[in-house]
Amino acid sequence: MFLLYLLTLNLSLNLFLAGCTVGPDFVRPGPPQVKSYTHGADPAKTIPADGQAQFFEQGASIAADWWRLFNSSKLDVVIKDAIAGNPTLQAAQASLRQSQDNLRAGYGVFFPQLDAGFDATRQKSSLARFGGSSVTNIFNLFTLQATVSYALDVFGRERRAVESLQAQVDFQRYEVKGTYLTLSGNIVNTIIAQAAYREQIKAAEQIIGLDREQVGISEAQWEAGTVPYSSVLSLRSQLAADEATLPPLRQKLSQTEDLLATLAGHIPSEYAPPQVDWADLTLPIKLPITLTSELVRQRPDILEAEAQLHGASAQIGVATAALFPSFTLSGAYGLSNTSFDDLFKNTSSIWSLGSGIAAPLFHGGTLWYNRQAAIEGYNQSLANYRQTVLSAFAQVADTLRALEHDAETLQAQSHALSTSEEALRLVQANYQAGTANYLQMIAADDQYHQAKIGYLQASAQRFQDSVALFVALGGGWWNDAELTK
Repeated sequence: MFLLYLLTLNLSLNLFLAGCTVGPDFVRPGPPQVKSYTHGADPAKTIPADGQAQFFEQGASIAADWWRLFNSSKLDVVIKDAIAGNPTLQAAQASLRQSQDNLRAGYGVFFPQLDAGFDATRQKSSLARFGGSSVTNIFNLFTLQATVSYALDVFGRERRAVESLQAQVDFQRYEVKGTYLTLSGNIVNTIIAQAAYREQIKAAEQIIGLDREQVGISEAQWEAGTVPYSSVLSLRSQLAADEATLPPLRQKLSQTEDLLATLAGHIPSEYAPPQVDWADLTLPIKLPITLTSELVRQRPDILEAEAQLHGASAQIGVATAALFPSFTLSGAYGLSNTSFDDLFKNTSSIWSLGSGIAAPLFHGGTLWYNRQAAIEGYNQSLANYRQTVLSAFAQVADTLRALEHDAETLQAQSHALSTSEEALRLVQANYQAGTANYLQMIAADDQYHQAKIGYLQASAQRFQDSVALFVALGGGWWNDAELTK
C-alpha cells in the first residue's frame, strides 16, 4: 500500500511540478533569411561542355540514394557493401545505441527507488551504557527490510538532465547520418578517381606506343642517313619521359583501391569489388538544389550542432536548479527478530516514514559559477552552430560555382584535346613523309599528352564536384524511412 501511495504521489507531483522547471526552454534557431546561396542569384545551369550542360533545379527533392543518378549498377553494389561493413559507421551506430540506453537509464529518476535487503548478525550488548547493571547479552538479530525513496524534482534539475541526455541522443543520431553521408560521398569520389586514373593510364600507354613507333621510324631514317643520330636520342628521351608518367599513375590507382577496401571494411588483399570503368559512369544532368530555408533542417552537421546547443541549454537548467533546495521522501518496512523462526510474526514488524530537505547555503561561489560556466557553454555552442551554418552555406555556394567553372574548364580542355590530336596526326604524317623534323614531333606529342591528361582531369573534377553538391546539401537521408529512425 505504501508503494502504491508513493507511485500515486509521484504522478501527482510530476504533473504539479512540471511548470516549476528552472532554466531556459530551448528554442530552435531559425534559418538565415536569404533566398540564394551565391551572391546575387543562384545559377540555373552550366554552359555545355563535352556535349552536356547541367541544370540546377531549385527546391527539387534529393533522393536518399543520390548516387544512382550516375547510372552504374556496379557503383550501387560497392556502396551497399561498404555501408554494411564500414567500421566507422558501425562505431557511430553503437554510440547512438549507447546514448539511447543512457537516456532510458536517466528516465529511472522519475520513479521511486525500491530496494530490499536481508541482514543476519550476532551481537553483544551491555546494559551499562544505559545506566543499568553491567550484565552483557549475546544474541542473534535477523532483519528483512524493503526501502523506498523518491526525490521530488521541484525545480526540474532531473528533468533538465534527462533533456540533456535526449539532446545527446539527437546528436548521435545525426552523427550516424553524417557518417553515412560522408561514407557514400567518399566511395563515389574514390570510384570516380579510380576510373579516371585508369583512363589516364590508357592515354599514357597510347602515347608511349606512339613514341615507340616514332623512335623506330627515326632509327630507320638514321640508318638510311636521312636524319642525324641526335634526333633518335631526342625521341628516345621523350619516350623515357612519357614512360616515367606511368608509375605515379599506377601508384595513385593502387592507393584508391586500398582506400576503397578500407571504406568497405576489408583488408586490401581480401577485397575485389566490381571494377567501375569510366564508360560505366554517367554525369547527372539535373541537379536538385535544396531551398535555403530547408538546409538547416537537413544537413547532419548543422543538426548535430543544434543538438549540442540544446544540450548546453539544458545544462543551464541543471546548474540553476542546483542553487535551490532539494526534497526527498523515504519509507521502509521490514521484519526484525532475534530468532529466524519468529521473524515472520506480527510482533517482528518495523516501519518508518520520512522526508528530507537539503538547501545549499554556502559553497564558496561554486554553484553560482557553475551556472555562469553553463551559460558560457551555451554561448560557445551557439557560436559554433552559427559557424556551422555559415560553413554549410559557403560549401554549397562554392560547389555551385565550381560546377560552373568545371564546365568552362572542360569545354576549353575538350577543344584543346581535339586540336592537339589533329595537330599530332598531321605532324606524324609529315614526319613520315620527311617534311617535319623530330622537334616538331616532340612538341606535338607533348601537347597531345598534356591535353589528354587535362581533359580527363577536368572531366573527373566535374563528376566529383557533382558528388560534392549532393553531400553539401545533406544527401537526402530524410527521404529514406530507414535512415530517419
